Amino acid sequence: MSKSSFSDLNLNTPLLNAINDLGFEHPTPIQERAFSAMMAGNDVVGLAQTGTGKTIAYLLPCLRLWKFSKDKLPQTLILVPTRELVVQVVEEITKLATYMNITAVGVYGGANIRTQKDAIHKGLDILVATPGRLLDLALDGTLKTKTIKRLVIDEVDEMLSLGFRPQLERIFDVLPPKRQTLMFSATLSDDVDSMISTYFRAPIRIEAAPAGSPLDNISQTVIEVPNYNTKLNLLNHLLSQDNMDRVLLFAGSRKLADKLYEHLEAEFPTESGIIHSNKAQNTRFRAVENFAEGKQRILIATDILSRGIDITGVSHVINFDVPDVMENYIHRIGRTGRADAKGDAITFVMEKDAEMIESIEELMQMNIERLPIPEEVEISSVLTLDELPHINMPGSKVKKSKYEPGPAFHEKKDKNKKVNVRKTRAQQMREKYNKPRRKG
Repeated sequence: MSKSSFSDLNLNTPLLNAINDLGFEHPTPIQERAFSAMMAGNDVVGLAQTGTGKTIAYLLPCLRLWKFSKDKLPQTLILVPTRELVVQVVEEITKLATYMNITAVGVYGGANIRTQKDAIHKGLDILVATPGRLLDLALDGTLKTKTIKRLVIDEVDEMLSLGFRPQLERIFDVLPPKRQTLMFSATLSDDVDSMISTYFRAPIRIEAAPAGSPLDNISQTVIEVPNYNTKLNLLNHLLSQDNMDRVLLFAGSRKLADKLYEHLEAEFPTESGIIHSNKAQNTRFRAVENFAEGKQRILIATDILSRGIDITGVSHVINFDVPDVMENYIHRIGRTGRADAKGDAITFVMEKDAEMIESIEELMQMNIERLPIPEEVEISSVLTLDELPHINMPGSKVKKSKYEPGPAFHEKKDKNKKVNVRKTRAQQMREKYNKPRRKG
Protein backbone atom coordinates (compact mmCIF):
# COMPACT_ATOMS: atom_id res chain seq x y z
CA MET A 1 0.00 0.00 0.00
CA SER A 2 1.50 3.27 -1.11
CA LYS A 3 1.79 6.15 1.31
CA SER A 4 -0.28 9.27 0.74
CA SER A 5 1.50 12.56 0.12
CA PHE A 6 0.82 16.09 1.36
CA SER A 7 -0.34 16.98 -2.13
CA ASP A 8 -3.28 14.59 -1.58
CA LEU A 9 -4.53 16.86 1.21
CA ASN A 10 -6.52 19.99 0.46
CA LEU A 11 -3.55 22.31 1.02
CA ASN A 12 -3.09 25.61 -0.77
CA THR A 13 0.04 26.47 -2.73
CA PRO A 14 1.77 28.52 0.04
CA LEU A 15 1.47 25.62 2.48
CA LEU A 16 2.59 23.04 -0.09
CA ASN A 17 5.64 25.16 -0.93
CA ALA A 18 6.54 25.43 2.76
CA ILE A 19 6.09 21.67 3.23
CA ASN A 20 8.39 21.00 0.26
CA ASP A 21 11.00 23.42 1.65
CA LEU A 22 10.97 21.49 4.93
CA GLY A 23 11.51 18.22 3.06
CA PHE A 24 8.30 16.54 4.25
CA GLU A 25 6.86 14.02 1.80
CA HIS A 26 4.27 11.89 3.56
CA PRO A 27 1.86 12.91 6.33
CA THR A 28 1.83 10.78 9.46
CA PRO A 29 -1.42 8.92 10.28
CA ILE A 30 -2.55 11.55 12.80
CA GLN A 31 -1.72 14.40 10.39
CA GLU A 32 -3.79 12.82 7.65
CA ARG A 33 -6.79 11.97 9.85
CA ALA A 34 -6.80 15.21 11.86
CA PHE A 35 -6.69 17.34 8.71
CA SER A 36 -9.92 16.03 7.24
CA ALA A 37 -11.74 16.10 10.60
CA MET A 38 -10.67 19.68 11.39
CA MET A 39 -11.42 20.94 7.87
CA ALA A 40 -14.97 19.62 8.28
CA GLY A 41 -15.38 21.87 11.33
CA ASN A 42 -15.57 19.10 13.93
CA ASP A 43 -14.24 19.22 17.46
CA VAL A 44 -11.31 16.81 17.64
CA VAL A 45 -9.66 14.79 20.41
CA GLY A 46 -6.31 13.45 19.26
CA LEU A 47 -4.55 10.71 21.23
CA ALA A 48 -0.96 10.64 20.11
CA GLN A 49 2.42 9.85 21.61
CA THR A 50 5.34 12.18 21.22
CA GLY A 51 7.07 11.95 17.87
CA THR A 52 3.92 11.27 15.86
CA GLY A 53 3.84 14.74 14.28
CA LYS A 54 0.85 16.05 16.21
CA THR A 55 2.06 19.69 16.24
CA ILE A 56 1.92 19.83 12.45
CA ALA A 57 -1.30 17.80 12.59
CA TYR A 58 -3.17 20.73 14.16
CA LEU A 59 -1.13 23.57 12.62
CA LEU A 60 -1.78 22.64 8.97
CA PRO A 61 -5.61 22.82 9.15
CA CYS A 62 -5.43 25.96 11.35
CA LEU A 63 -3.29 27.68 8.70
CA ARG A 64 -5.42 26.33 5.88
CA LEU A 65 -8.59 27.71 7.52
CA TRP A 66 -7.04 31.13 8.27
CA LYS A 67 -8.69 34.08 6.54
CA PHE A 68 -7.26 37.55 6.12
CA SER A 69 -8.68 40.15 8.50
CA LYS A 70 -7.96 43.87 8.70
CA ASP A 71 -8.35 44.10 12.49
CA LYS A 72 -5.48 41.60 13.12
CA LEU A 73 -7.13 40.00 16.11
CA PRO A 74 -6.29 36.36 16.86
CA GLN A 75 -8.30 33.70 15.06
CA THR A 76 -6.54 30.72 16.66
CA LEU A 77 -5.46 30.19 20.27
CA ILE A 78 -2.98 27.40 21.07
CA LEU A 79 -2.38 26.47 24.72
CA VAL A 80 0.70 24.49 25.78
CA PRO A 81 2.04 23.64 29.29
CA THR A 82 5.61 25.04 29.13
CA ARG A 83 7.40 28.11 27.83
CA GLU A 84 9.76 25.88 25.81
CA LEU A 85 6.80 24.48 23.91
CA VAL A 86 5.46 28.00 23.28
CA VAL A 87 8.72 28.94 21.57
CA GLN A 88 8.86 25.74 19.56
CA VAL A 89 5.26 25.93 18.32
CA VAL A 90 5.79 29.56 17.23
CA GLU A 91 8.89 28.42 15.33
CA GLU A 92 6.88 25.68 13.59
CA ILE A 93 4.20 28.20 12.60
CA THR A 94 6.85 30.53 11.20
CA LYS A 95 8.27 27.73 9.04
CA LEU A 96 4.88 26.58 7.74
CA ALA A 97 3.67 30.15 7.11
CA THR A 98 6.79 31.19 5.15
CA TYR A 99 4.69 32.08 2.11
CA MET A 100 1.72 33.48 4.05
CA ASN A 101 1.17 36.85 5.68
CA ILE A 102 0.49 35.41 9.12
CA THR A 103 1.72 36.76 12.45
CA ALA A 104 2.16 34.36 15.38
CA VAL A 105 2.91 35.59 18.91
CA GLY A 106 4.02 33.52 21.89
CA VAL A 107 3.34 34.54 25.50
CA TYR A 108 4.39 32.82 28.73
CA GLY A 109 5.13 33.55 32.36
CA GLY A 110 8.57 34.58 33.58
CA ALA A 111 9.05 37.04 30.69
CA ASN A 112 8.39 40.79 30.44
CA ILE A 113 4.61 41.12 30.19
CA ARG A 114 4.85 44.65 28.79
CA THR A 115 6.81 43.40 25.76
CA GLN A 116 4.16 40.72 25.20
CA LYS A 117 1.36 43.31 25.48
CA ASP A 118 3.09 45.45 22.84
CA ALA A 119 3.28 42.46 20.49
CA ILE A 120 -0.46 41.82 20.91
CA HIS A 121 -1.34 45.47 20.35
CA LYS A 122 0.58 45.41 17.04
CA GLY A 123 -1.78 42.71 15.79
CA LEU A 124 -1.59 38.94 15.39
CA ASP A 125 -3.35 35.99 13.80
CA ILE A 126 -2.30 33.08 16.01
CA LEU A 127 -1.55 33.25 19.73
CA VAL A 128 0.48 30.51 21.45
CA ALA A 129 0.37 30.73 25.24
CA THR A 130 0.72 29.07 28.60
CA PRO A 131 -2.58 29.12 30.57
CA GLY A 132 -1.48 31.47 33.38
CA ARG A 133 -0.08 34.22 31.16
CA LEU A 134 -3.04 33.93 28.75
CA LEU A 135 -5.47 34.61 31.62
CA ASP A 136 -3.39 37.58 32.80
CA LEU A 137 -3.65 39.17 29.36
CA ALA A 138 -7.33 38.33 28.84
CA LEU A 139 -8.55 39.51 32.23
CA ASP A 140 -6.77 42.89 32.08
CA GLY A 141 -8.30 43.63 28.67
CA THR A 142 -5.09 43.42 26.63
CA LEU A 143 -6.22 40.35 24.70
CA LYS A 144 -9.54 40.42 22.83
CA THR A 145 -10.94 36.90 22.58
CA LYS A 146 -14.16 37.57 20.64
CA THR A 147 -12.57 36.72 17.27
CA ILE A 148 -11.11 33.34 18.29
CA LYS A 149 -12.58 30.64 16.07
CA ARG A 150 -10.34 27.71 17.08
CA LEU A 151 -8.90 26.65 20.41
CA VAL A 152 -6.10 24.06 20.46
CA ILE A 153 -4.98 22.53 23.76
CA ASP A 154 -1.76 20.53 23.36
CA GLU A 155 -0.40 18.12 25.99
CA VAL A 156 -3.63 18.49 27.96
CA ASP A 157 -2.79 15.54 30.25
CA GLU A 158 0.43 17.28 31.27
CA MET A 159 -1.43 20.54 31.89
CA LEU A 160 -3.87 18.82 34.23
CA SER A 161 -1.09 17.00 36.08
CA LEU A 162 0.64 20.38 36.60
CA GLY A 163 -2.54 21.76 38.21
CA PHE A 164 -3.78 23.96 35.35
CA ARG A 165 -7.41 22.77 35.44
CA PRO A 166 -8.80 25.94 37.18
CA GLN A 167 -7.05 28.17 34.62
CA LEU A 168 -8.33 26.07 31.71
CA GLU A 169 -11.90 26.29 33.00
CA ARG A 170 -11.65 30.09 33.29
CA ILE A 171 -10.22 30.28 29.76
CA PHE A 172 -13.20 28.31 28.41
CA ASP A 173 -15.46 30.90 30.08
CA VAL A 174 -13.82 33.91 28.38
CA LEU A 175 -13.81 32.38 24.89
CA PRO A 176 -16.70 32.59 22.40
CA PRO A 177 -19.04 29.61 22.86
CA LYS A 178 -19.26 29.20 19.08
CA ARG A 179 -15.78 27.87 18.30
CA GLN A 180 -13.94 24.75 17.19
CA THR A 181 -12.12 23.02 20.05
CA LEU A 182 -9.19 20.69 19.52
CA MET A 183 -7.38 18.72 22.18
CA PHE A 184 -4.26 16.58 21.93
CA SER A 185 -3.07 14.25 24.65
CA ALA A 186 -0.74 11.29 25.08
CA THR A 187 -3.03 9.60 27.60
CA LEU A 188 -6.76 9.66 28.28
CA SER A 189 -7.19 10.05 32.05
CA ASP A 190 -10.48 10.54 33.92
CA ASP A 191 -9.71 14.28 34.21
CA VAL A 192 -9.18 14.56 30.45
CA ASP A 193 -12.36 12.61 29.78
CA SER A 194 -14.32 14.87 32.14
CA MET A 195 -13.09 17.97 30.33
CA ILE A 196 -14.06 16.50 26.95
CA SER A 197 -17.62 15.73 28.07
CA THR A 198 -18.01 19.24 29.55
CA TYR A 199 -16.54 21.48 26.84
CA PHE A 200 -16.68 19.56 23.55
CA ARG A 201 -19.47 19.14 21.02
CA ALA A 202 -19.62 15.58 19.66
CA PRO A 203 -15.84 15.39 19.13
CA ILE A 204 -14.21 13.06 16.65
CA ARG A 205 -11.64 10.90 18.42
CA ILE A 206 -8.41 10.17 16.57
CA GLU A 207 -5.87 7.74 17.97
CA ALA A 208 -2.49 7.63 16.26
CA ALA A 209 -1.20 4.72 18.27
CA PRO A 210 -2.50 2.71 21.21
CA ALA A 211 -1.72 4.35 24.54
CA GLY A 212 1.61 3.14 25.81
CA SER A 213 2.87 1.71 22.52
CA PRO A 214 6.48 2.63 21.73
CA LEU A 215 7.56 3.99 18.42
CA ASP A 216 8.79 1.30 16.06
CA ASN A 217 11.97 3.13 15.15
CA ILE A 218 13.29 3.36 18.72
CA SER A 219 15.63 0.63 19.93
CA GLN A 220 15.16 0.13 23.68
CA THR A 221 17.65 -1.53 26.02
CA VAL A 222 18.06 -1.91 29.77
CA ILE A 223 21.40 -2.25 31.57
CA GLU A 224 21.26 -3.51 35.15
CA VAL A 225 23.72 -1.75 37.45
CA PRO A 226 24.40 -2.31 41.17
CA ASN A 227 24.92 1.27 42.40
CA TYR A 228 25.22 4.98 41.64
CA ASN A 229 28.97 5.11 41.06
CA THR A 230 28.79 2.22 38.60
CA LYS A 231 26.13 4.22 36.78
CA LEU A 232 28.60 7.10 36.46
CA ASN A 233 31.28 4.76 35.10
CA LEU A 234 28.79 3.32 32.60
CA LEU A 235 27.69 6.83 31.58
CA ASN A 236 31.31 7.87 30.95
CA HIS A 237 31.85 4.76 28.84
CA LEU A 238 28.73 5.30 26.70
CA LEU A 239 29.39 9.01 26.13
CA SER A 240 32.89 8.16 24.93
CA GLN A 241 31.45 6.20 21.98
CA ASP A 242 31.68 7.82 18.55
CA ASN A 243 27.99 7.41 17.76
CA MET A 244 26.86 9.42 20.82
CA ASP A 245 26.58 12.66 18.87
CA ARG A 246 23.33 14.10 20.32
CA VAL A 247 22.29 12.67 23.69
CA LEU A 248 19.37 13.55 25.95
CA LEU A 249 20.17 12.50 29.51
CA PHE A 250 17.16 12.28 31.84
CA ALA A 251 17.34 12.54 35.61
CA GLY A 252 14.49 12.06 38.05
CA SER A 253 15.15 15.20 40.12
CA ARG A 254 16.70 18.66 39.86
CA LYS A 255 19.31 17.71 42.49
CA LEU A 256 20.41 14.67 40.49
CA ALA A 257 20.45 16.69 37.25
CA ASP A 258 22.79 19.25 38.87
CA LYS A 259 25.10 16.46 40.15
CA LEU A 260 25.28 14.90 36.68
CA TYR A 261 26.06 18.28 35.12
CA GLU A 262 28.97 18.81 37.53
CA HIS A 263 30.25 15.32 36.78
CA LEU A 264 30.05 15.72 33.00
CA GLU A 265 31.69 19.15 33.12
CA ALA A 266 34.69 17.44 34.70
CA GLU A 267 34.69 14.46 32.31
CA PHE A 268 33.56 16.16 29.07
CA PRO A 269 34.14 19.92 29.54
CA THR A 270 31.79 22.32 27.66
CA GLU A 271 29.95 19.42 25.96
CA SER A 272 26.78 19.46 28.07
CA GLY A 273 23.89 21.75 28.97
CA ILE A 274 21.16 21.42 31.59
CA ILE A 275 17.50 22.41 31.88
CA HIS A 276 15.12 22.10 34.79
CA SER A 277 12.48 24.26 36.45
CA ASN A 278 14.97 25.99 38.78
CA LYS A 279 17.09 27.28 35.93
CA ALA A 280 16.53 30.80 34.63
CA GLN A 281 14.46 31.09 31.48
CA ASN A 282 17.32 32.42 29.32
CA THR A 283 19.59 29.64 30.59
CA ARG A 284 17.03 27.02 29.56
CA PHE A 285 16.50 28.53 26.12
CA ARG A 286 20.24 28.81 25.52
CA ALA A 287 20.83 25.20 26.58
CA VAL A 288 18.12 23.90 24.20
CA GLU A 289 19.42 26.14 21.39
CA ASN A 290 23.04 24.99 21.84
CA PHE A 291 21.89 21.38 21.82
CA ALA A 292 19.67 21.81 18.74
CA GLU A 293 22.45 23.56 16.83
CA GLY A 294 25.03 20.91 17.75
CA LYS A 295 27.20 23.25 19.85
CA GLN A 296 26.73 20.86 22.78
CA ARG A 297 26.08 17.16 22.29
CA ILE A 298 24.60 16.37 25.72
CA LEU A 299 21.49 17.89 27.29
CA ILE A 300 20.47 16.97 30.85
CA ALA A 301 16.75 17.33 31.58
CA THR A 302 14.14 16.41 34.19
CA ASP A 303 10.75 14.78 33.67
CA ILE A 304 8.78 17.98 34.03
CA LEU A 305 10.46 19.28 30.87
CA SER A 306 10.48 16.00 28.94
CA ARG A 307 7.55 17.21 26.82
CA GLY A 308 8.94 20.68 26.25
CA ILE A 309 11.82 19.46 24.11
CA ASP A 310 11.07 19.03 20.44
CA ILE A 311 14.41 18.58 18.70
CA THR A 312 15.01 16.49 15.63
CA GLY A 313 18.18 14.46 15.30
CA VAL A 314 18.44 13.20 18.89
CA SER A 315 20.54 10.05 18.48
CA HIS A 316 20.22 8.67 22.03
CA VAL A 317 18.07 9.02 25.11
CA ILE A 318 19.76 7.82 28.30
CA ASN A 319 17.61 7.34 31.37
CA PHE A 320 20.05 7.66 34.26
CA ASP A 321 17.24 6.47 36.48
CA VAL A 322 13.83 4.90 35.97
CA PRO A 323 10.96 7.44 36.14
CA ASP A 324 8.42 7.13 38.96
CA VAL A 325 5.51 7.39 36.51
CA MET A 326 5.21 4.82 33.71
CA GLU A 327 3.94 7.29 31.12
CA ASN A 328 7.01 9.49 31.69
CA TYR A 329 9.15 6.70 30.27
CA ILE A 330 7.18 6.95 27.02
CA HIS A 331 7.63 10.72 26.92
CA ARG A 332 11.36 10.43 27.60
CA ILE A 333 12.18 7.91 24.89
CA GLY A 334 9.86 9.71 22.44
CA ARG A 335 12.44 12.50 22.18
CA THR A 336 14.46 10.26 19.82
CA GLY A 337 13.39 8.35 16.72
CA ARG A 338 11.48 11.34 15.34
CA ALA A 339 10.61 12.14 11.74
CA ASP A 340 11.25 8.54 10.57
CA ALA A 341 14.80 8.55 11.98
CA LYS A 342 16.19 5.71 14.09
CA GLY A 343 16.90 6.29 17.74
CA ASP A 344 18.27 4.46 20.79
CA ALA A 345 16.93 4.56 24.33
CA ILE A 346 19.12 3.16 27.12
CA THR A 347 17.89 2.86 30.71
CA PHE A 348 20.04 2.24 33.80
CA VAL A 349 18.17 -0.07 36.16
CA MET A 350 18.97 -0.90 39.78
CA GLU A 351 17.43 -3.68 41.85
CA LYS A 352 14.84 -1.32 43.37
CA ASP A 353 13.61 -0.42 39.85
CA ALA A 354 12.76 -3.98 38.77
CA GLU A 355 9.03 -3.70 39.56
CA MET A 356 8.64 -0.37 37.72
CA ILE A 357 10.40 -1.73 34.61
CA GLU A 358 8.01 -4.69 34.57
CA SER A 359 5.06 -2.27 34.77
CA ILE A 360 6.47 -0.23 31.87
CA GLU A 361 6.87 -3.40 29.79
CA GLU A 362 3.29 -4.36 30.59
CA LEU A 363 2.09 -0.89 29.56
CA MET A 364 3.92 -1.14 26.22
CA GLN A 365 3.06 -4.84 25.83
CA MET A 366 6.63 -5.74 25.02
CA ASN A 367 9.85 -6.92 26.65
CA ILE A 368 12.80 -4.52 26.71
CA GLU A 369 16.12 -6.12 25.80
CA ARG A 370 18.54 -6.60 28.72
CA LEU A 371 22.23 -5.97 28.09
CA PRO A 372 25.14 -6.78 30.44
CA ILE A 373 27.48 -4.08 31.72
CA PRO A 374 30.31 -3.75 29.15
CA GLU A 375 33.57 -5.39 30.27
CA GLU A 376 35.38 -2.06 30.02
CA VAL A 377 33.19 -0.52 32.72
CA GLU A 378 34.52 -0.73 36.28
CA ILE A 379 31.94 -2.02 38.77
CA SER A 380 32.37 0.26 41.75
CA SER A 381 32.24 -0.98 45.34
CA VAL A 382 31.88 2.56 46.70
CA LEU A 383 28.34 3.22 47.90
CA THR A 384 26.60 6.54 48.45
CA LEU A 385 25.08 7.37 51.84
CA ASP A 386 21.65 6.43 50.51
CA GLU A 387 22.93 3.05 49.39
CA LEU A 388 24.68 2.11 52.66
CA PRO A 389 22.80 -0.49 54.72
CA HIS A 390 21.28 0.82 57.94
CA ILE A 391 22.77 -1.23 60.84
CA ASN A 392 22.21 -0.76 64.57
CA MET A 393 25.57 -1.32 66.25
CA PRO A 394 25.60 -3.69 69.27
CA GLY A 395 25.62 -1.81 72.55
CA SER A 396 24.51 1.43 70.93
CA LYS A 397 21.86 3.29 72.85
CA VAL A 398 18.78 4.20 70.92
CA LYS A 399 17.12 7.27 72.35
CA LYS A 400 13.64 6.42 73.38
CA SER A 401 10.85 8.73 72.43
CA LYS A 402 9.48 10.64 75.36
CA TYR A 403 6.01 9.68 74.19
CA GLU A 404 6.64 5.95 74.46
CA PRO A 405 5.99 4.15 77.75
CA GLY A 406 8.99 2.45 79.32
CA PRO A 407 9.23 -1.11 80.70
CA ALA A 408 7.97 0.03 84.13
CA PHE A 409 4.76 1.30 82.63
CA HIS A 410 1.68 -0.04 84.42
CA GLU A 411 -1.94 0.74 84.68
CA LYS A 412 -2.78 3.48 87.19
CA LYS A 413 -4.85 2.69 90.24
CA ASP A 414 -8.42 3.87 90.12
CA LYS A 415 -7.82 6.50 92.83
CA ASN A 416 -5.00 8.02 90.79
CA LYS A 417 -6.95 8.25 87.58
CA LYS A 418 -7.98 11.83 87.08
CA VAL A 419 -10.88 12.80 84.97
CA ASN A 420 -11.20 16.46 84.15
CA VAL A 421 -14.79 17.44 84.80
CA ARG A 422 -15.77 21.10 84.76
CA LYS A 423 -17.74 22.02 87.91
CA THR A 424 -19.78 25.05 88.66
CA ARG A 425 -18.99 27.34 91.59
CA ALA A 426 -22.06 26.14 93.41
CA GLN A 427 -20.94 22.50 93.08
CA GLN A 428 -17.49 23.35 94.44
CA MET A 429 -18.99 25.09 97.49
CA ARG A 430 -21.36 22.20 98.13
CA GLU A 431 -18.52 19.70 98.11
CA LYS A 432 -16.37 21.87 100.38
CA TYR A 433 -18.94 22.80 103.01
CA ASN A 434 -21.59 20.14 102.43
CA LYS A 435 -24.03 22.92 101.80
CA PRO A 436 -24.63 25.47 99.11
CA ARG A 437 -22.99 28.86 99.42
CA ARG A 438 -25.50 31.48 100.38
CA LYS A 439 -25.48 34.94 99.00
CA GLY A 440 -25.24 37.97 101.34
